[in-house]
Amino acid sequence: MPERPTAREALALLTDDFSELPPPARKSGSEGPLEWAGYGASRARATARTGEEESVVCGHATVGGTPAVLIAFEFGFLGGSLGERTGDRLEAAHLYAREHRLPVVSLVATGGSRMQEGMLALTQLQRVARQSALTRAAGLAQLSLLRDPTTGGGWATLGAGADVVLALPGVQVGFAGSRVRPPDADPAAYTAEAQVAAGTVDAVVRPEELRETVSLWLGLLTAPSSEPAPVPGALGPVDLPATGWDAVRRARDPLRPRAGAYLDAYFARRTDLGGDRCGGRDEGMMCGFGTHDGRTIAYAAQTGTATRPAGYRTAARLIRLADALSIPVLTLVDTPGAANDAEAERQGAGAAIADLFTTVATACTPLTTLVIGEGGSGGALALAAPGNTWVTPDSYFSVIAPELAAAILKRPEHEVRATADQLRLRPQDLVALGVVRGIVGGAAAPPG
Repeated sequence: MPERPTAREALALLTDDFSELPPPARKSGSEGPLEWAGYGASRARATARTGEEESVVCGHATVGGTPAVLIAFEFGFLGGSLGERTGDRLEAAHLYAREHRLPVVSLVATGGSRMQEGMLALTQLQRVARQSALTRAAGLAQLSLLRDPTTGGGWATLGAGADVVLALPGVQVGFAGSRVRPPDADPAAYTAEAQVAAGTVDAVVRPEELRETVSLWLGLLTAPSSEPAPVPGALGPVDLPATGWDAVRRARDPLRPRAGAYLDAYFARRTDLGGDRCGGRDEGMMCGFGTHDGRTIAYAAQTGTATRPAGYRTAARLIRLADALSIPVLTLVDTPGAANDAEAERQGAGAAIADLFTTVATACTPLTTLVIGEGGSGGALALAAPGNTWVTPDSYFSVIAPELAAAILKRPEHEVRATADQLRLRPQDLVALGVVRGIVGGAAAPPG
């Protein structure tokens, strides 16, 4: 197994100008708060081996042009474990970040809480969680990079608790460390790649791409704006459908431009968030941040599939983060509706949709919505901005799909098209009803 990079080697992957913060003073006996025999000697050996006085190194630096507070764990110092002095340093780093209005980047490599300090070590997790919460309440972004290994309380606070979670390839990630897992546990479940699949890690990043990736994220997350996101221009036809069924047929056309095309046309550069932090991912919901005309815009975009509970939770996570950082949000609506299979119900479809409705309703940052295809019932409306929703000429928005409406009304199949007209779901109908602000053409919709 290759030797693990030290804390300072990990810092060097991100920056060339790291400046360490002075460690807070603390008085304690040589054997620690529990007078654990041999603890002082273990600390001394760890210092001799690593050159560090504690399991974390904290300081400030510039990463790709963005000043930030950096926290790096030294796994060679007692397994990167958290003790009282570790808590002192982490608290001081967050205090410095709030005082100087800087984002926080944590390079985590830890085996958990330090046994030689007992419950006093474990309670550092509460201390760290409070500092993280205060930093978040101050509107400052937090990013974590998971190194090998990231386990125990360090994963459950600084790691998983960050706004954006990245990981190096193949590293161990999990609450349970390798020595305390069930004997029959599958090692593959405790990897960065498994956590990406489970929606708890956003992306795996190779070491050579780390500086560029973290630089991009920090630049995006530290650019607040009070103006709404401009409405994208339509990428499809600009003529309007003659009938309701024509509108439905256009929106369901497999050749119609989808969310990926709209995002590519709208953003100069962008990067995705991945996962709902609750064990799920939905490839049918694209969420992330990008730059449009030099401004950071967050986005949540449906891709034309039935949206699953994880998709709604990921969108809610995205909007809450953008709201906390004062970044405007663009949503793209395109779904036949919420997934309604048995598994979706077991995964909490109703609760996920309700949470997204609430998140949209209470967001203080401005939201802009463009319906680019199918707008199927509440599964689409949950993502729509009240009072600032627009539509393209090849889209529709309806209380229910015309086929389902006809079935509920016990109408024969040949009346589906007439039912589509009765639903008044065409773009021009939606404008006349006051449901949307307007129809966009090949250029962005006018402000107002």
